[in-house]
Amino acid sequence: MPQTVRAVVVKSKDAPAEVEEIIVPDPGPGEVVVDALTCGVCQTDQHFQQGEVGDDFPYLLGHEATARVSEIGEGVTHVSVGDKVILNWRAVCGECRACRKGQPQYCFDTANAEQKMTLLDGTELEPALGIGAFAEKTLVAAGQCTRIDDVGAESDAAVGLLGCGVMAGIGAAMNTGEVRRGESVAVIGCGGVGTAAIAGAKLAGATKIIAVDIAPRKLEKARELGATETVNSGEEDAVEAIRRLTDGFGADVVIDAVGRPETYRQAFYARDLAGRVVLVGVPDPSHQIELPLIDVFGRGGALKSSWYGDCLPSRDFPMLVSLYQQGRLDLDAFVTERVTLDAVQEAFETMNRGEVLRSVVELEAS
Repeated sequence: MPQTVRAVVVKSKDAPAEVEEIIVPDPGPGEVVVDALTCGVCQTDQHFQQGEVGDDFPYLLGHEATARVSEIGEGVTHVSVGDKVILNWRAVCGECRACRKGQPQYCFDTANAEQKMTLLDGTELEPALGIGAFAEKTLVAAGQCTRIDDVGAESDAAVGLLGCGVMAGIGAAMNTGEVRRGESVAVIGCGGVGTAAIAGAKLAGATKIIAVDIAPRKLEKARELGATETVNSGEEDAVEAIRRLTDGFGADVVIDAVGRPETYRQAFYARDLAGRVVLVGVPDPSHQIELPLIDVFGRGGALKSSWYGDCLPSRDFPMLVSLYQQGRLDLDAFVTERVTLDAVQEAFETMNRGEVLRSVVELEAS
């Protein structure tokens, strides 16, 4: 029977994110209903609110979540009722040209639930990234559920961040940047994604990890999570500083976790010859960049963009949860505050002031 639950909805461009009652249908074939346990407050949700992703309002926000499976539809076999899962927005199809090439991390036809959740008046909701987890329950495609070990309620907020931002950053270093043991890495922008990239570089065995930002508080947190050097780019030239810290050569891998033309230019010129640049910060669609083509040619190496950290959720989520359980990956450090479902709009404002790595909504406490 369809269920009525509380959820965070934005009804029009720049309208406030407000708690509404919504209707969640029974799961159809290949679908799952989950009880959301925690959900991180990610800037992508605010992009939906601001109409920067599309105009399919009203949106059901939230996508960075830990949940427990409550109902499964016909044909669902890889998860069972009661399983704890991290929700992902890359439910690979297995049939597209990327999947057929053995590159499912680039799947071009990822699945979402076929049915729509609705407002009480029947208005269909568009769930953010096909998830919509700022809700007591949500309907997703079965492939969007990655089963994990039950790490305990106190850790749900931390591991749920693997569903988006933390995975994007770790994957930018380990998967896209292919950081190798002994290499040097610079990360420009030390918000949640950039700080996760620093943690990923540490996991990969980088021996010099340079954090670049204009906020001293963020640089301090970056050092806690693995940075060996910090650069305040509001006080000194980032490219010159990175070169100075790498014997004049530049870093083997430079990760732009901001996604602005000026930070990308910094990343481009701060890498060593034959080094790799990774863009993981999401650019504004209007932004453009000009680079001398001879410099692109003459510096060699690779210029890469990182989609979702080029992750494969079924492979990467359980592995990173295991590293967390072993004490080798401090996911708890990313959880700055825990809030209720009613506080999402306030959490957006806190995020915009740069005061948090992540606010996390705890649904059972709302």
